[in-house]
Amino acid sequence: MRRAVAAVALLVILILVILGVHSCQVSQTNSALRDYSNSVASVMRSSINNGQQFFTLLASGGGSSNAPALHSQIDETRLTAQGQLNNAQGFSVPDQDKTAQQEVLLSLQMRLDGISNIAQQIEPALQASTSTAAVNQIAAEMARFYSSDVTYKDYALPGIVSALHSAGISVGGSNGQPLETGQFLPSLQWLTPTYIAQQLHTTVKTANANCTPSAQRGHSVNSVSVGGNTLQSGSTNTVPASPPPTFSLTIGTGNMTETNVTLKVTLSGSSISGQTVLPQTPANQTATGQVTLNGSPPPGNYTVTAQVVPVPCEENTSNNTVTFPVTFQ
Repeated sequence: MRRAVAAVALLVILILVILGVHSCQVSQTNSALRDYSNSVASVMRSSINNGQQFFTLLASGGGSSNAPALHSQIDETRLTAQGQLNNAQGFSVPDQDKTAQQEVLLSLQMRLDGISNIAQQIEPALQASTSTAAVNQIAAEMARFYSSDVTYKDYALPGIVSALHSAGISVGGSNGQPLETGQFLPSLQWLTPTYIAQQLHTTVKTANANCTPSAQRGHSVNSVSVGGNTLQSGSTNTVPASPPPTFSLTIGTGNMTETNVTLKVTLSGSSISGQTVLPQTPANQTATGQVTLNGSPPPGNYTVTAQVVPVPCEENTSNNTVTFPVTFQ
């Protein structure tokens, strides 16, 4: 009887040990899956923030005189992207996430390559003689960013979610495992050369445009005013910051009637900007458009850039942009 009781007790202890070991293994596996998911979410969130900075820099443009500075600033986002890829290469990856990890690394590599190659095209894109080829190359590189989003969102992320679900770990919501579902490319418009040229404040020649020698296409910025006061390039201008100011741009026109003419105002070192589209500008006259900023800038000193975006076949773009030192109060 004593032997039987001892045998039963030994069996119970063995079962408890097995259950304990299994519970520890499950806990370790689940912890590894959560840690990996958190690491991926963190690095992808950082990558998306870097992308926002990258596209903000591209949209700041600034013309050929700003090309070296813009190139240098974009190169800083390249270094950030390189650091993010290096970080991801050092992740501790559970076996269930090995395939997803390869796709995460591929996505980050495509973003790094895209930024690197675009940085090399910035200065040529802002020079009239080389702008068309460079802008077309930038558009091709934008496809890398689109591919990186597809690779992450349609392949890597579902793999990570599947591994979590298989372990009984809930995903999303207020109590589930958090995920990063954002994308690097902010808009499909960035895949088109004409849109890229507008954002860079440069121009590209289109093959189907009616570019005849006698057609003097395009515009010039003649003056800019705020609240009835004309801004001066040679001295600091003081403008109220609130409510968001409206800039009045007076532009000269060529000998052709143009349609859908875009006017833009941007502030240095800020995401605040404004844009309006004139449905039509008459030939050999002047036109005026009102551009209201999308927010009140913080008080301080800025360089305000006012631009009429070049139209197809416009050859002289040197007078499309003017800048002013402005103090917002």
